[in-house]
Amino acid sequence: MNIASNIKYVGVNDYDIDLFEGQYKVANGMAYNSYLIIDEKIAVIDTVEWHFKNEWLENIKKEIGNKRPTYLIISHMEPDHSSSILEFMKIYPEVKVVSNSKAFVMMNNFYNVDFTENRIIVNEGDKLSLGKCNLKFIMAPMVHWPEVMMAYEETNKVLFSADAFGKFGALDTKEDWISEARRYYFGIVGKYGVQVQNVLKKAEKLDINVICSLHGPILNDNLNYYLNAYNIWSNYDIEEDGITIAYTSMYGNTKEAIMLLKEKLIEKGIKNVAIFDLARDDIYEAVASAFKYSKLVLATTTYNANIFPYMQNFINYLLERNYQKRKIALIENGSWAPVAAKIMKEMFVNSKNIEFFDTTIKIMSKLNMENKKQLDNLVEELIK
Repeated sequence: MNIASNIKYVGVNDYDIDLFEGQYKVANGMAYNSYLIIDEKIAVIDTVEWHFKNEWLENIKKEIGNKRPTYLIISHMEPDHSSSILEFMKIYPEVKVVSNSKAFVMMNNFYNVDFTENRIIVNEGDKLSLGKCNLKFIMAPMVHWPEVMMAYEETNKVLFSADAFGKFGALDTKEDWISEARRYYFGIVGKYGVQVQNVLKKAEKLDINVICSLHGPILNDNLNYYLNAYNIWSNYDIEEDGITIAYTSMYGNTKEAIMLLKEKLIEKGIKNVAIFDLARDDIYEAVASAFKYSKLVLATTTYNANIFPYMQNFINYLLERNYQKRKIALIENGSWAPVAAKIMKEMFVNSKNIEFFDTTIKIMSKLNMENKKQLDNLVEELIK
């Protein structure tokens, strides 16, 4: 695949993986992207996951034949991008490894090597000339590891963005970027909104034609769409007006309340309603939805004088990612001493700009007529 006349895609697709980073479900696999700039000097940008090293090295050889790369540029040290470094260096031992000082420390930690004799350490704003092409390095700490850096190729106006603007899914997956990019962002990068904002400010000063991430498709049209999405997400702003409903239910009674709530919302013409059974559905889909929409309904049982574990995990995931600027409704269920609503509310005590709806519904084991009236009141609050 050509990014420009002298910039090639040499990455690979992983169709066998089921969990990315040991936790994110990836039904459509993953792409491990790597790029090749063929100029007076040849540069390879990032490696791939170790199991795909042979395919990746063959992709490089198909493009350059017997020519020898001059530089291997390492943007990010997670093993899905760095674990083929040693294999590459066995074949091209004369190559200069280009990265920042933090990355070389991690290289030593991961692979017991720091390439003291043939490394080039770069800092913010440093440039590397390949001939016609010139790379400018942009440090992007905590997007989403401390050593992350990006590279901007000035001639073709290509931003090599490390993990930023990536998504789940193999490269040939036919799906919209936004949904899997949102789940990817809030799962992996969501905690670091301030740091993402810092990088976006740097990107504003660049004339970008193409964004090349380390995961997902090459972005080469309507770039403002992707930049705007990252701006919304990293500011924790509301993407769309809508309602995320996240619940747990032990015997079906809390679920009954949620299904009735859904029915009443539909009757009112509310379309943007996403419902998640936290014990069964992908919790990271639920997290992404909670950040996408303006309102959140949490419904769970009291369990061991606390809240049901799946709900506790879900709220913790939101808090770890700086959940804010939203309005939350609470529904609790309990057979003798319900405290779920109180505990859920207290969990958000340090969150910024969180409001709670006036109506809190307390179910004592099973819905009664009073609860159904409360649901009507909650619906009226939710649709305002």
